[in-house]
Amino acid sequence: MKDTANNLVRGTVDLVVLRTLVRGPMHGFAIARWIREGSDDEVRFEDAALYQSLHRMERQGLVSSSWGRSENNRRARFYALTPKGRRRLDDESAAFRSYAAAVTRLLEGDG
Repeated sequence: MKDTANNLVRGTVDLVVLRTLVRGPMHGFAIARWIREGSDDEVRFEDAALYQSLHRMERQGLVSSSWGRSENNRRARFYALTPKGRRRLDDESAAFRSYAAAVTRLLEGDG
């Protein structure tokens, strides 16, 4: 990913992770894979950033976690969206869309 895109993505880690968990409980590797594949390989997070985000959101009550078995039968921590996390996702998505629309207007303007 380009350096500029990397800087823009840093502020959206939590938002994108919350959106990913709408699909249901997932372990960290599956979250990273879904984000990468869903963005046609344009959005990638460092493992540390992903897990910091998950742990921070768990402390905030936005996600919950439990141990389970991955598709490879390995022990993995699965993260799930909580009702509080869903409300945060809805609020942050609306704010992000508004911001993105404003930036798009500026980029496409006559300036």
